[in-house]
This record gives sequence, structure tokens and C-alpha cells, in this order.
Amino acid sequence: MTAINEHRFVEKTETGIEGFDMISEGGLPKGRTTLIAGTSGSAKTVFAVQFLSEGIVKNDEAGVFVTFEEPPDDIRKNVMSLGWNVADWEQEGKWAFVDASPQPGESDVIAGEYDLSALLARIEHAVRKTGATRLSMDSLGAMFGRFSDAGLVRSELFKIASAIKQMGVTGIITAERTEEYGEVARFGIEEFVADNVIILRNVLESEKRRRTMEILKFRGTSHQKGEYPFTVIKDVGIVAIPLSGIELKQRSSTVRISSGNSELDNMCGGGFFRDSIILVSGATGCGKTMLSAEFAGDAARNGQKALILAFEESREQLFRNASGWGIDFEQMENDGALKVVCQYPETQGLEDHLINIKHTILDFRPNRVVVDSLSALERVSTIKGFREFVIALTSFIKHQEIAGLFTSTTGELMGGTSVTEAHISTITDTIILLRYVEMFGEMRRGITALKMRGSMHDKDIREFNIDGKGMHIGKAFKNVTGILSGHPKFSTTEEVDRISELFK
Repeated sequence: MTAINEHRFVEKTETGIEGFDMISEGGLPKGRTTLIAGTSGSAKTVFAVQFLSEGIVKNDEAGVFVTFEEPPDDIRKNVMSLGWNVADWEQEGKWAFVDASPQPGESDVIAGEYDLSALLARIEHAVRKTGATRLSMDSLGAMFGRFSDAGLVRSELFKIASAIKQMGVTGIITAERTEEYGEVARFGIEEFVADNVIILRNVLESEKRRRTMEILKFRGTSHQKGEYPFTVIKDVGIVAIPLSGIELKQRSSTVRISSGNSELDNMCGGGFFRDSIILVSGATGCGKTMLSAEFAGDAARNGQKALILAFEESREQLFRNASGWGIDFEQMENDGALKVVCQYPETQGLEDHLINIKHTILDFRPNRVVVDSLSALERVSTIKGFREFVIALTSFIKHQEIAGLFTSTTGELMGGTSVTEAHISTITDTIILLRYVEMFGEMRRGITALKMRGSMHDKDIREFNIDGKGMHIGKAFKNVTGILSGHPKFSTTEEVDRISELFK
């Protein structure tokens, strides 16, 4: 690279916010101003505080926080739940507040008489005193609400942006929006003054809230396009989920592992691959959880560890049911071979579930993961949000080179498909279908390996039954059609002969 190109290159400052630096391809442009715009509850202030906090914790870079709305003491208290002890950093000289919030009894300033020179002098003094390289200002709406002239607002914004560049700090300014997909900010001119613009959204869709972030512009440098989901986690702060960072570079193993059922292993050509994603789909009560229990139980028998993430049954129910099939979950847990996490899907958003699942996997380091069931998680998200969750989770599990088994409940008792199958059928390696079959006034069960990527597998639909020793897979249903669609019927001898001729 030539000296001229090096001079023109826009250097970036890593924010330290998980996921965001990937979306922004390195962080915020260094020495410039970034506008963070969002409606109420979109986490603007959290972003502004976290930008300074991560700088202190990860890079030992001091920061200055200018508040126009909340008193500093309120901010100190509010961010304690996120693990940021601002008071300690103040004592260490790494954090400084510039308090420009309304004071009790303070009268409104008449527009036109308000001068930012004194405020900018205070900010510059705080920057020099702490040696700050990061600056957050929260928020423009509280400050410029004192101005009635849009032209004056624009000129003062230029003054702020210019002052931040002269101080040599990387700055964040927050601004309010009135609509999720309307004007970027309240005055309609903020985005034209700032070098960079990031929009945070808190959209209500189908009675469910979903937070997303979008980089609208980065002047002179590149970034990922589009909206990306994010969440706010206790003791962590903002965590973005950059689907654009998911890469198809995971390795593929040829090593087989048992499903826990020898007959099913034979149907699948010798078992599942060690790093495969398996979807078990079927109606309620047809054996999905039992098959999951056998899968987890086989891990302990082979000196491995299994993680079960249950979203429909309690720990006591799972242990009781497993015991009825001859699987001792309690002993497995005592031996450190099993970890069970039970939680209702409604306890938190899907993004929070994803982050917590990742942390649990990294902490426990299982060889197998069971999610029972994906259908329960569909209830707490939009269709788009659920698809993003499934893609992110399956990609993470495959990169960890562990096997994942997901269950899904079909909407119909006798057959049909589920939304879940449509979402992840293309990214799963194996699909096992369980079906009820009504024959001569009797309910029977059928199982088939619909898909087995990279391996030959049995194409038959076989009958199975469940007793105190687990699942027993028997012979194939012969001369019966329409099982998967939920409308089984016997074929006549002539029909069977005609079909046989077609495949000769």
C-alpha cells in the first residue's frame, strides 16, 4: 500500500460490543462522529454507555459521557445491572461526566440565546483531564428541544461535529426518532451532519418485540448492509447477531455416532455423523422426546457429555419419563455426563435464548445437544426472527463439531408438515419423521428416515412401538400408501404389481 493510500484509509475503533464490530467491519470510524438514532426503548443510551465501558475494560481507554437528559447519578444506577461500575471508573480517572441535564428550578433557555461554546469548553476540559479517546453524548433531542429554528440546529450540530474532530476523540451522539421506519431523527437534518449513522429499532410485530440495528451510512468506509437482530443481556450489555458473519467453512466428519437405537442406526446407514444436525418431526406423543432421551443416554454410555435444552417439560418430568424407558438421567447428571436446562420459551426473547444457549454450550462443552422442542420456540418470535435463530444456532453447533438433535411437533395428528420443517429442512443433515398410522380402527406408529445427507439410508416406512425398554422398530408397512400425508390406504394386488413393473 502506498503512503497516499495509507493516509486516505479510514481507521476504525473497535467498540467491543459483541457482534457489532463484525457488522461494522472493524468498529466505528476513528476520530469521527456517529449518530445513534432510535425510538424509546431501542437501547440508545445502553449503546452509548457500553461504547465507553468496553473501551475502559478491554483497551484501557478513558471516556467522557455528556448527559443532556438524565442526571449522572441515575445513569450510574441504571447501568449497574449490566455490570458497569461507573463510580469506580470515575475514581480511577477513566470516566468523566459532563452534566448538562436540566437542573431543578432551571428556566427554559430562549432559542437563539443558547450558546454551546461554554459546554464544548467543559467537554474539552474533561477529555484532556482524563486523556479520553471516546466520547458519548446523550441525547440531541433534550439539547436541541431548546431551539425552534432548524437552521440553528444544523449549525450547532456542525459545531459539535467539528469540535469532536479537533479533540481527536471517537464520538457517539444519540438522537430520538418518532417512528421505526420514518425520519432518521426528530429534526430531519441530524443524519446529514454526522459522518456515520446507525439506527436502532424496537419493532412490535404480532405482539412480539424485536430489536434490530442497521448501519445507514459510514462515510468513506465499508460496512454490512441490512438489519441485524440484537438483544441486551444482563452483565453483558448489547449483543448483536450478525448473520452475515456465518460462514460455510465448518469441517465435515465421517465418524458415526449411535442414535441410541440399533434399529434406527441400521436405517440410517450405521448411525448419525458426529457433527450432523438431526431433525425429529412428528405429532404430539408419538415418541420424539423418547428418541431424544435415547440419543442423550448413548452419550454417557460412550464416555461423552450431552446437553438437553427443554422448553416444554420440567426437569422432573424428563427424569421420570427417561426412567420409564430404562435411562437413568439422574445418574448421568451426577457423573457429569448430562446437563439439563428447562425453561419456558416465554421467559425471554429468542435472541436472549440464542445467546444463553451459546454460553451454556461453551461452558459445558457437550458432545451432543438436544433441543426439545423447536416448535415451542416458534411461539415467541416472528417467522423471520425464528428463521434467523435456527440458522445461527445450527451454524454455531456445527462449528463446534458436535451433534445436534432438534424435535419439532407437526400441526396435524396423522401427518402433514410443520412450519419448522419448512424453515430448516435445507440446513439439517438428517430428518427423521414419526407418524401415527390408523389401520383397522387401531392407532399404530411409523418411522422413516426422510433425509440423510452424505449417506445411504433405508427408504421404508417402518412400524415401531414403545415399551419400558424404549423404542423397538419393526418391519416396513407393506402395500400401504398415503402414510406421510395422513391418509393411509391399502394397495390392491394389481396396483402393487403395476408399481413394481415401473421400477424394474
